Amino acid sequence: MSKSSSEYGLLHPLAESMQQPPEPAPPEPTPVEPTPVEQPAGESPTADNDETDPLAETSLSRRQQLHLYRYMQLNRLVEDRLSNLYRQNKVVGGLYGSRGQEAVSVGSAFALEPQDFIGPLIRNLGSMLVRGVEPREVFTQYMARGTSPTGGKDCNLHFGDVRRGMIAPISMLGALIPVMAGVALAGERQGKKLVAMTWIGDGGTSTGDFHEGLNLAAVLNLPLVVIAEHNGYAYSTPTSMQMRIENIADRAVGYGIPGSIIDGNDVLAVYNGVKRAVDRARAGDGPSLVEVKTFRMKGHAEHDDAGYVPRELLDQWARRDPIERFERHLLHHRLASPEDLEAITTTIRESLDVEVDFALASEMPPPERSLEGVYAEAPPEVAVAWRPQR
Repeated sequence: MSKSSSEYGLLHPLAESMQQPPEPAPPEPTPVEPTPVEQPAGESPTADNDETDPLAETSLSRRQQLHLYRYMQLNRLVEDRLSNLYRQNKVVGGLYGSRGQEAVSVGSAFALEPQDFIGPLIRNLGSMLVRGVEPREVFTQYMARGTSPTGGKDCNLHFGDVRRGMIAPISMLGALIPVMAGVALAGERQGKKLVAMTWIGDGGTSTGDFHEGLNLAAVLNLPLVVIAEHNGYAYSTPTSMQMRIENIADRAVGYGIPGSIIDGNDVLAVYNGVKRAVDRARAGDGPSLVEVKTFRMKGHAEHDDAGYVPRELLDQWARRDPIERFERHLLHHRLASPEDLEAITTTIRESLDVEVDFALASEMPPPERSLEGVYAEAPPEVAVAWRPQR
């Protein structure tokens, strides 16, 4: 009998805390020496690399840090599977990856509480996984299967679930910011201590919705956190060619709200910085703009080979891969052994075999479902018979 993803231990930590009794703290691993990592000629050895490029200090427990590692690996391995499926013509439509930016989505979503809401974009798969989305939902969605969250009507991450605190992505970049400001306002009016969070790319910060939504949130002092992913390119346009300022966080001054800059390839720094903004919003001190400096290690979409990105720039950021940096951190501080990390990765790979098989075995939606959920049905008291104009 095949296993479900929950049997592989892939439920997100918030769900675990609500559904299961607390587990005893896992035993501390046997101290191990950090695994050597091959360095390019002329580079410092791993130990020196860890000392010169350390991650932020954290109060997160060993168990919580291993959760972060698991979700970053899950994020990357799900996208790797999707990339393979795309090349087999089993993905319907485009595929937009986040390789190199996993620490942003995972670390920021990890800073939220169960009652909070997120409005992810199509590269924020990690945040959706943390909120409880299962890989089979992602695979069936991209393959337009009838078992997908949208019943085969949309072919990427354009789906939400208010039960899990997720508002569906919107293709028009920037449009989610006023929407999430509205979510924050609704929560405030209902007396709920919720925080709304959304993400935006560097190019998207030049849209009207970005300015209008953030200004509205500032004027109304709403509990909104906007994370600007500064990854160097707006599609193929370098950021320096589409804005004069060096730091997106500088825009916060114009709205009278705090702006901060974080190393987006350090998951602990992301968690710490976003947690401060979330706590501030929950305390009633209004919105924040958090800029994360990172880099997308693939093109705009799977069909884009990113030939416009200088090779040396890709090499520079590859040395700061967020997952590899976190692995070095876990090993250096003896929070895990190489065997521990390999076991986590193996478990994820095995679970994804099950999830992909489920998606491939799922049928396409029947034609009669094509109009379901497309048109709003009027309440009976206002429903009128439709008549053609004559």
